[in-house]
Amino acid sequence: MLEIEQVTVEYQPRHGPATLALQDISLKVVPGEFVVVLGASGCGKTTLLNTVAGFLAPTRGAIRLDGNLVQGPGRERGVVFQRHALMPWLDVLGNVEFGLRLQHVPRDARRQIALECLHQVGLTQAAHRPVYELSGGMQQRVGLARALATAPAVMLLDEPLGALDAFTREALQITLLELWRDSTRIFVFITHDVEEALFLSTRLLIMAPGPGRVIHEFDVPFSRRFAAQGNARAIKAAPDFIAMRERMLDLVRHSAAGGLQ
Repeated sequence: MLEIEQVTVEYQPRHGPATLALQDISLKVVPGEFVVVLGASGCGKTTLLNTVAGFLAPTRGAIRLDGNLVQGPGRERGVVFQRHALMPWLDVLGNVEFGLRLQHVPRDARRQIALECLHQVGLTQAAHRPVYELSGGMQQRVGLARALATAPAVMLLDEPLGALDAFTREALQITLLELWRDSTRIFVFITHDVEEALFLSTRLLIMAPGPGRVIHEFDVPFSRRFAAQGNARAIKAAPDFIAMRERMLDLVRHSAAGGLQ
């Protein structure tokens, strides 16, 4: 269980008034959920993710995982960033092994784990390639494999597909849903793309800025439909998907303008 309890974040500059980035965010997420946080730029999505990751302490409120207070980064929370953040002096396998090395996992064991994670994201054949030779989509797969390698209970993904072309983006969306379908992990995914949010989420949160807060919450059926049917194009072309996409677009536009209805 991931519990976010009345989390508020204020940024205090050296000079001038504080900026209220998040206000009174509360959320409970159970294993097997894929929660997507959607909203226009500046609504506090990444700030929220950073507090769950432990990179940023809330000004007020608390975050707990299985009852334990989150007070900093931890292996039970894997993070995939907007940009891959890979180490160019290491090959693909070395990047995926990196977190396991920090945990002093023996060489043979960490290599086996890393290879299994690369297999999960379809990159087994690229294990010994330099990361700078890879496409953007392949680099993001490496980042995903690296996050999976420590067997986290929670996967935190901060707009990891935003810079990719449409075909690569959809392929990675499918990869993410396959990883979700085959585990009981919690996924928390940040995006500003409405179609992506609908396709991936089991629960969708819409945030508004000034200060950042959750203004709408929806249960969404399409990720489970994909898990059962496996046809992404058919799901995204379905009339109910299109109708909900248009509704969500209107809500996001309205929230960006300061509306709450």
